[in-house]
Amino acid sequence: MTVIGLDDTDSRTLGMCTTYLATLVAEAIEQEGGTVERLLLIRLNPAVEHKTRGNAALAIHTDVPAGTAFDVARAELERWAVVDDDRTSPGLVVAPGSPDTVSTAVEEFARDAVRDFHDTDRAVELATESGFLSQGWHGGRGRIGALAAVGAWTAFDEWTYEHISYREFHRCGTSREVDFDSVFDAAEAGYPNAWDTVDRVEGEAVCVPNAPGPILHGIRGDDPETVRSVAADIVSESIDRSATFLTNQGTDAHLRDGSLSDLRDGRAYRVTGSVTSKPETRTGGHVFFDLSEDDATITVAAFEPTKRFRDHVRSLRVGDRLTVCGEVTDGTLKLEKFAVRDLVRTELATPTCRDCGRTMKSAGRNQGYRCRDCGTDAPGKVETPLDRALEVGWYEVPPCARRHIAKPLVRGGFDASTHPER
Repeated sequence: MTVIGLDDTDSRTLGMCTTYLATLVAEAIEQEGGTVERLLLIRLNPAVEHKTRGNAALAIHTDVPAGTAFDVARAELERWAVVDDDRTSPGLVVAPGSPDTVSTAVEEFARDAVRDFHDTDRAVELATESGFLSQGWHGGRGRIGALAAVGAWTAFDEWTYEHISYREFHRCGTSREVDFDSVFDAAEAGYPNAWDTVDRVEGEAVCVPNAPGPILHGIRGDDPETVRSVAADIVSESIDRSATFLTNQGTDAHLRDGSLSDLRDGRAYRVTGSVTSKPETRTGGHVFFDLSEDDATITVAAFEPTKRFRDHVRSLRVGDRLTVCGEVTDGTLKLEKFAVRDLVRTELATPTCRDCGRTMKSAGRNQGYRCRDCGTDAPGKVETPLDRALEVGWYEVPPCARRHIAKPLVRGGFDASTHPER
């Protein structure tokens, strides 16, 4: 067996896509008489500065010798990679042997690439120590992701699928011709085994990208047959080729358990605390509140692109107990989802007169309250039940705002009493 790792061959503005290159490399290997056992699509740390939106690296597991695999992959990369973009920095790593037998160091490198940061020098050093073949172009920063993709198979326990359909390459940069009614119908038929295909509330076909690259649509889910079936039911322009990837998308692999006192920028966490400030909507529609535990406090934000999710955040009250999930940037945690663990159910309110039912008035500083009509009094404010728009359970951003790697509630494994919105 041989594992080929690829990364950073695409462009934010000029089209191309590393998943497309991996598909072409797989086809070229098969033309050489080899067999491709699987394709992996690995989402790396979404906080990395030098990335395209999804920050994906690719791995190809094949039976051709490492030298042949390296030559085939290098030829396809040099033909297709977009090196005219200053921010594109391709990398190729080829590892002889089974993906099950990579070293602990390579496995840990892959795991940390999703939750932390690496530099190119360390990737090159570890690849060399491991006896892997590698090459970089235009700085070769992509060797970080390529090595991570090589080690991913044993680094992660949870896998999902994405079936990607590619348009004819000459169409890149033109508007995609997709029948959106068929997308919504196919999404309904495949749900919940295929998820995040559409956002029904926003009326958005999430599976159809806006970027100028070759992807026509990508269907994600827990079952390979379902994602392929959903893709087949979409009416669109002609499909040039397609591929099904095993992926860590929708798994929350980027999250680490933490405490409010040890959060660091550029990492994503799952932390628990209590709301200590009333949610505030600021310019642009972004909603902020403070979460505290012991002596530590962090600002939590639900940004405008999270749409209706912000209504749940606005419904929070000081004293609510939450577990929040998201990336920390500039000292602010950007919400991906949160769980209500405990809700404030009562509040102190001015008492009402037991005789006439009117609200009492203050009788003076520290003198309680009095009904001026009936003469009845009360020593102070009284606890009254609160009508809450929230319940104990999980709340998540809508599909149109979800990061590739974030786990949707519909996949299960949450102690939620609420259902996600499709």
